[in-house]
Amino acid sequence: MWSEIAQQISQITRRPFQIRDRRSVGGGSINQAYSVTDGDRAYFLKLNQASQAAMFEAEALGLKQIAESQTIQAPGPICWGIAGGSAYIVMEWLEFGYGDESAWRLMGERLAAMHRVQSDKGFGWDQNNTIGSTPQKNPWTEGWVEFFTEYRLRYQFQLAARRGGRFPKQDALLAAVPHLLAGHTPHPSLVHGDLWSGNAAVTQTGDPVLLDPAVYFGDREVDIAMTELFGGFPAAFYQGYEAAYPLEAGYPRRKILYNLYHILNHFNLFGGGYGSQANRMIDQLL
Repeated sequence: MWSEIAQQISQITRRPFQIRDRRSVGGGSINQAYSVTDGDRAYFLKLNQASQAAMFEAEALGLKQIAESQTIQAPGPICWGIAGGSAYIVMEWLEFGYGDESAWRLMGERLAAMHRVQSDKGFGWDQNNTIGSTPQKNPWTEGWVEFFTEYRLRYQFQLAARRGGRFPKQDALLAAVPHLLAGHTPHPSLVHGDLWSGNAAVTQTGDPVLLDPAVYFGDREVDIAMTELFGGFPAAFYQGYEAAYPLEAGYPRRKILYNLYHILNHFNLFGGGYGSQANRMIDQLL
């Protein structure tokens, strides 16, 4: 497997590459992650079951989508595919550091710039991808209310039912989405889609970087909402974002609705207390 991957790196980069050293590194709870090097060049590599090859392809295309926006850095994908019975993706190795206040303010400014990149096709993306390892449906849809109701919340509720999840007020919640979003007409902005603190970093030179995207074109507030879900980003991030692209009135309530999607997804991925947390959020919204 390793020699196959090295050969593919060589072909894509047009420079001979042999793996002299590899070491396990942090890469989240979904994949195995490694640093691989020939002593000169290093790459970041993720592995999963061969059945997850489409997940890595979508990730690569998402990284390219962010790069093409020319607004904020993302690791460049080198190659992806199946080798030795495993799916893999190889991307450039970035050296991360501790971001100071100015770096996080810049993160907010550059995310705001990315959110100004819009689609004329509506809400969605050119293909489906994943949120964690959960399928994420992205059919092009004219209206945001329909897109978020059907392809974010309803789909997660359907998956949760298969896991034995009990959400007695889910139908009332789904019916209430038009009311909860009444008067809010977002543009279809390029969003990261899974923007918790583990998916944002700063290089040693102070450049903000987005990692592990689940991109689509949606309401930009979904990204800001998720940054607040698991502890929040530094205050300078929000100051930078607000100065560049102020949020609209009503965001604090919409934030709960948008984060319900991620809590339902966490229930589908990990179970546990996320189900009861989702029910509390539904009660709060209703």
